[in-house]
Amino acid sequence: MIRYNDAGLRNVWLANGYERRRTAYGNAIAVRDADALAVAICQALTRKQGRLTGGELRYLRQALRLSQKSLARLLGNSEQTVALWEKRGAVPLWADRNLRLLWMAKHEGNAAIGRTIDRLNTVERLLNERIVLEEKRGRWRPRVEAAPLAA
Repeated sequence: MIRYNDAGLRNVWLANGYERRRTAYGNAIAVRDADALAVAICQALTRKQGRLTGGELRYLRQALRLSQKSLARLLGNSEQTVALWEKRGAVPLWADRNLRLLWMAKHEGNAAIGRTIDRLNTVERLLNERIVLEEKRGRWRPRVEAAPLAA
């Protein structure tokens, strides 16, 4: 078995489903079907006993493709509060339960929850786009590009 510490997870072990490889940078593992593994990890996190750790909260948040800011909006908190939960691991029980419910509802096909999360992600993406104007030969040319996203 190997320890799988993606996104700061500390308590996830893989019994199989991976290959060991040697690279120019040293030993590495290649996970087969990483997307399915991520879903299985999220399912386990939503069903586990006890509160989520900060790393587990981050993993579920990222699996929903939510920024800290978007999750904060959903839960009625500040972005900094979510960052502190993730860093210190002191996740309030109500936030823990709400995030688990959000993930389960979205992945069990709740269309309204899925649309809400998708809308938040779209708004976040649009807020993080910038219009860049460049003048060439007396004409302004616009382009839209992604601005760097905050954690």
